[in-house]
Amino acid sequence: MHGDPSHGAKKAMLIFFTAWAVVVLISPWTLPAGSVPDLSGRSGSLDNMDSIEEMNPLAAAVYIIGDVYCHQRLDRSFTMNGNEMPFCARDVGIFLGLALGMLIIMMIRPRFRFWLFLVLVVPIILDGSMQLLGLYESNNAMRLITGALGGGGSSYLLGHVADVKLGSSKSS
Repeated sequence: MHGDPSHGAKKAMLIFFTAWAVVVLISPWTLPAGSVPDLSGRSGSLDNMDSIEEMNPLAAAVYIIGDVYCHQRLDRSFTMNGNEMPFCARDVGIFLGLALGMLIIMMIRPRFRFWLFLVLVVPIILDGSMQLLGLYESNNAMRLITGALGGGGSSYLLGHVADVKLGSSKSS
């Protein structure tokens, strides 16, 4: 309920997650069409500063964060406006799942059930692990779906943590 102390924390997370997802999704549209054709690189480094230096400040900030935290492989990313997204399909799914998951949690206020958390996060763990181990090659639709489920599961857990730490009758 709106009187629960955890409601403000969940609302802040919802605003942040939604704003981030929107900024990630619009960034390719703020750039000239086809100006970011391939960012393939590796996580943990700035591989694409030559391309990023030519971008507007908003897109540059998002693409720098993507450059550091995501592999940005073209074959594992969506393109919008002829530009590769700043994050791979799985990461975009996570961001969308975080926002949508927190919205759902705030609307229906479910009791936390560990089994449900596992149902939401196990698909991303399996999809990512099996791909990493070379057991199969996932596709971008599956990466987006498992990412969204994982993001939703993360919001489910974060909502529960907010309830437990800040107090709510729905946390048990």
